[in-house]
Amino acid sequence: MSDICTSQVIEELAEFTTEQLGQIDKIIESYKGKPGALIPVLEQVQDVCGYLPMAVQMRVAKGLNLPVANVYGVVTFYSFFTMVPKGKNVIRVCLGTACYVRGGKRILERCTEILGIEPGECTEDRLFSLETVRCLGACGLAPVVVINDDTHGQVKPAKLEELIAQYN
Repeated sequence: MSDICTSQVIEELAEFTTEQLGQIDKIIESYKGKPGALIPVLEQVQDVCGYLPMAVQMRVAKGLNLPVANVYGVVTFYSFFTMVPKGKNVIRVCLGTACYVRGGKRILERCTEILGIEPGECTEDRLFSLETVRCLGACGLAPVVVINDDTHGQVKPAKLEELIAQYN
């Protein structure tokens, strides 16, 4: 492994506490040698870490005696795994047809201005993540924004800052 890769791995792992790293190792150990262990291990490890950076994937691969490429392939294939941190509050802006026609794109643009991030990113303080979705099944309320489990309908760009501030 090159020095750049080694330093990146060390930097990524430094983000996690000794307790979290211990939990990861316990999870891996409890599944070691069991067929079909990779997905359950990754699910539990993501619950501990919040996401699956390359350094964690490498730790899982080594612990389960699997090629890193196999772990990476599973992480990137399944949408419920993420390689980027998620914020404490996840904001989903609907861009389905009804929401788009009724101003969903403006809602998204305003969210990026307020938060200073693009869809798929997380604020530096990890308080917010921003995502887009194609349909939330609430077309009659368009445009719709979901923050965590709260659905907000007929959202106006001018009211977004106030809405987001409720989740600080």
